[in-house]
Amino acid sequence: MNSPSTLDTSNHSRDSAGMTYVYPVVSRRAEGVSVGINLNPNNACNWRCIYCQVPDLIRGSALAIDLVQLDSELRQMLHNIVQGDFLQQRVAEGARHLEDIAFSGNGEPTSAREFPQAIALVEQAMRDFNLLGKIKLRLITNGSLMDRPEVLEAVTHMAHCNGEVWFKVDAATRDGMARINDIRLNPDGVAERLRHCAQRCPTWVQTCVFALDGLPPAVQEIEAYVALLEQVAADLQGVHLYGLARPSMQPEASRLGRLPAEWMEDLAGRIRQLGLTVHVSP
Repeated sequence: MNSPSTLDTSNHSRDSAGMTYVYPVVSRRAEGVSVGINLNPNNACNWRCIYCQVPDLIRGSALAIDLVQLDSELRQMLHNIVQGDFLQQRVAEGARHLEDIAFSGNGEPTSAREFPQAIALVEQAMRDFNLLGKIKLRLITNGSLMDRPEVLEAVTHMAHCNGEVWFKVDAATRDGMARINDIRLNPDGVAERLRHCAQRCPTWVQTCVFALDGLPPAVQEIEAYVALLEQVAADLQGVHLYGLARPSMQPEASRLGRLPAEWMEDLAGRIRQLGLTVHVSP
């Protein structure tokens, strides 16, 4: 049994290091240690996904980011991992390798006005710790702000830092997005923002699938989702298809359930017919 201080995939607490912006996790999709950067410590997001694990989530944007503090915290964490004994003390054997630095956290990272400066800050830290080009710089995003020129410029900058974007697409109909992400969007706009992103930086679609009230996604939802992927397949790296790993902190939590691995593999098979690589994490 893991001790309370040991990191594992079931606990992605943003407070595990006692820092404001930086937190380490063991990521099942990154398959190793990920240094997370939380630009939304105010728990504010412009979406409200019903499977979200953020407690006390509110609608809104990131507050002003203290870039000096962010830089200090990131360098302290990288020092502990690269030059210290953090991996030996806090990570189980088999996962003791640093895979990425990831903009993720408690809300939409690109809503932070300082997001472009934060990318430059992380690039310099990676260079100073001899990590540039050796680990990934990832952005985990709902993609809703990928029509802003400053966000697209920052994503283009990421591409020069061994960058990669994980772009959330949980549904591809207006009703499906309203039900899962609590947001009103035009699916054509989602496809357009996804294409803009993927043409500037290597991009994976990330999709959370689950049972709602005991039922898997309806056939028409799956058809729309596959059709959206087909529109942009030529520009994508692939798809991360994943199930529920940790409990939702939203009011709908009791209505959510995990889907069988076989169901997920069936969907993955349909996506692979588009010529896309699919990684499945049940």
